Amino acid sequence: METVAVVGAGLMGHGIAQVFALSGFQVRLTDIKADILNTAIGNIRKNLSLLADHEIIGKDAIEPAVARVSTTTSMTEAAQDAGVVIEAVIENLALKQNVFEQLDKACPQDTILASNTSVISITEIAANTVHKERVVGTHFWNPPYLIPLVEVVRGDQTADATMQRTVNLLSDVGKHPVRVNKDVPGFVGNRLQHALWREAISIVEQGIADAATVDECVKYGFGLRLPILGPMENADLVGTDLTLAIHDYILKHLEHSPSPSPLLKAIVDKGDLGFKSGRGFKAWTPDEVAESHRRLKAYLLDVTAESKTVKEN
Repeated sequence: METVAVVGAGLMGHGIAQVFALSGFQVRLTDIKADILNTAIGNIRKNLSLLADHEIIGKDAIEPAVARVSTTTSMTEAAQDAGVVIEAVIENLALKQNVFEQLDKACPQDTILASNTSVISITEIAANTVHKERVVGTHFWNPPYLIPLVEVVRGDQTADATMQRTVNLLSDVGKHPVRVNKDVPGFVGNRLQHALWREAISIVEQGIADAATVDECVKYGFGLRLPILGPMENADLVGTDLTLAIHDYILKHLEHSPSPSPLLKAIVDKGDLGFKSGRGFKAWTPDEVAESHRRLKAYLLDVTAESKTVKEN
């Protein structure tokens, strides 16, 4: 599996291409727009330079990695003899189904066809393919070159061999693959994330606390232990008996609506779209937006550098 094709060169696509190129794979990056491909190569070089500045990679690794990424506007040309093809186009089911139908016809039968979708059913994405056993979900998290997790999602007809080959491949390039054994909307990570967001928005909507306070409760409270103590381990730590007692009391008081919050709908209807408009649940100046992005990237780079040091020792 020396050649990897990535379909879609946007935010996620070029980051995924970078991961494989840095690990020594030949990568063919394809998009329908040549200018997006040109921008993608520039972004890959910029990201690699950032890693080198933080001593996560050597500066001498930058240009060889960039050179391993070739670009083309022909998806068939990119995918024709690749060992794995990773689709990273926009979250539109009909578009993804069309892409996979074309890939299924163009690629050898043993080529893995993977989707980077974050929420859409892998089974539905594979609906128009003949060889559904080789279609699998590979949900990378943004930015894919810094966040190690990849959810490997089994569709209804995904073969065991496809799952194992995908897990092995991702492990080989330094990612942390996890198996999602049932094809459900949102998989694992986004179901957990949006369950928290639903409760957070509800707390603001009910006037229990403002948006800044909600964020502070996460960032300065239980969020500090989440990187090393997940919810299941935490439940065992405090005791399943205590967990049961707490749930017996509190669950009936938590938000359980199956529909988006009326407050969220009203905010969107007003045109308050968060960072992009300068106001969402909070008001944001351009400097505050830039600082939020800088702070997040600095944190992820520090975590990545620390992880590299631990592995080397």
